[in-house]
Amino acid sequence: MSSLSDRSKEIGPFVPAPDDDMIICRCEEVTKGEIRRAVHEGLYTINEIRRYLRTGMGLCQGQTCAKLVKGIVARELGVSPAELEPATSRAPMRPTEMKIFANEKEAEKYE
Repeated sequence: MSSLSDRSKEIGPFVPAPDDDMIICRCEEVTKGEIRRAVHEGLYTINEIRRYLRTGMGLCQGQTCAKLVKGIVARELGVSPAELEPATSRAPMRPTEMKIFANEKEAEKYE
């Protein structure tokens, strides 16, 4: 059984570190300490961390922080970052007004 699926594995107590106030996810303003504490509270996967703290859900969609978050989680769990499953990727979505679609239809008439 993988060490990541064994939620009863003791990873030790959360011990604050001097650099815990360092911002890791700039878009959502999540610190290293918040990520470390979440792991010690039982969130062992990148998707769990993402849902709980919103890391990688800001404007950059994890382009800036994904590797950093993965490294922090792996260190806290005492595993290689390669053992962690990557977060589920989704295309960035933005609301689109219906008039934009209507204008596309009009533009096609003149092509």
